[in-house]
Amino acid sequence: MVARSAKRVSPFRLASLLRGEKDPSLALRLFESVDRSPDAKPFRYSLLSYDLIVTKLGAAKMFDEMEQVLVRLSRETRFSIPEPLFCRVISFYARARLFDRALSTYRSIPSFRCRGSVRSLNSVLHALLKCGEYDRMDEVLGEFRNHASPDACTCNILIKALCGSGRLDDAREVLDEMPLRGIRPDGVTFLTLINGLCSNSMLEEAFKLKDDMVRVHGIRPDARLYASLMKGSCKVGDVNMAFELKEEMLRERIELDAAIYSTLIHALFEVGRTAEVSGLLEEMRENGCKPDTVTYNVLISGSCKKKDFDEAYGLLDAMTENGCKPDVTSYNVIMGELCKEGKLEEATDLFEDMPRRGCTPDVVSYRILFSGLCEKVQLKEAAFLLDEMVFKGYTPHDASIDKLVDLLCQEGNHELLLTVLNSLRKGKAVKADYWPRMISLACKNNEFSSVELVDRLITS
Repeated sequence: MVARSAKRVSPFRLASLLRGEKDPSLALRLFESVDRSPDAKPFRYSLLSYDLIVTKLGAAKMFDEMEQVLVRLSRETRFSIPEPLFCRVISFYARARLFDRALSTYRSIPSFRCRGSVRSLNSVLHALLKCGEYDRMDEVLGEFRNHASPDACTCNILIKALCGSGRLDDAREVLDEMPLRGIRPDGVTFLTLINGLCSNSMLEEAFKLKDDMVRVHGIRPDARLYASLMKGSCKVGDVNMAFELKEEMLRERIELDAAIYSTLIHALFEVGRTAEVSGLLEEMRENGCKPDTVTYNVLISGSCKKKDFDEAYGLLDAMTENGCKPDVTSYNVIMGELCKEGKLEEATDLFEDMPRRGCTPDVVSYRILFSGLCEKVQLKEAAFLLDEMVFKGYTPHDASIDKLVDLLCQEGNHELLLTVLNSLRKGKAVKADYWPRMISLACKNNEFSSVELVDRLITS
């Protein structure tokens, strides 16, 4: 497609070509090539072309290239730059956990002759939330307090960030100030704060807030809010309260979805009331609520905790038969319990069978199996799996690595230990205390000198 741009194209045609190009690198070459004509007159890019190339580069995390395009865009005087473009750039940086770049983009908006509003403020606050930069919240708010008037979305983001950082009193203060600023709290506002209260086992405050939500603000609770209260009740061991909430939902004619039933089923397994699970599943069917992946995963977890692995495998098959594809969690739950029971061969078979079943193992899958192999002292298999993990960009938990290194040192298996350390070096996971332990062991047994060992580790 790039070759087609050798002939001078119109701004409209360039936008059409950019929209159709899937490869962001080729799209960038195409974007740049139209301005390299022998014709002295510079190419007049359209705003749409800028928008398309910035979006493609940002989605591909080609941030340096995207910034170069933005520099070019900042020199354009033929049109105004719309704020939504900057909101997208901020969201790209948020997804990549690059909060400083997101903040810098927000600060640069005026240099593009664009006036930032609450929309871009909300974008940068959402980036702060996504990046977990809770400690910088006061800094950001102080800097932009006079730049834009907050709206309900701003307050909701603030409440979520404050709850995430454990500042629940401050989160409640934001809610109380909203009416004073002429901002009406919505269902998301109350759901966010109730989630925070339930996560911190502050059930009395959560239920009181639910009552205020209805009585004072006239907002009707939805299924998500009931699910949050149910999880909070189960967290403190009050399963009966969770079922009372279910009955309240039925009285209020609020539809019970799979998330509600999954929460209740999980609670029953946790407190050992497994005999009641079948009745709850029957109620689901009677209400026309189809179990989803989460529901099946809860059932699989319950079966595994009963050591009934045949039932767990049967649930995997039932998921497929009912059009509910097992996800990686479905397999990880079974593998984890198999490893705990010392059934390493079965766990390995399931791990290797996952791709055939249409599910790719993730970092959790590898960590489960690696930990299991270390526990059962299957050191060669663990070393082989470690090398595969590093190749995929994964690393085991530190405790599992320490166990493997300790076992290899105890066995005096220097060659395999050297292989393991080399794999860890590739994955940048070699801890400082591994080196003296390895050198001490090698020199103690006179296998090779410490100098030779270091040289082999560095050059391997």
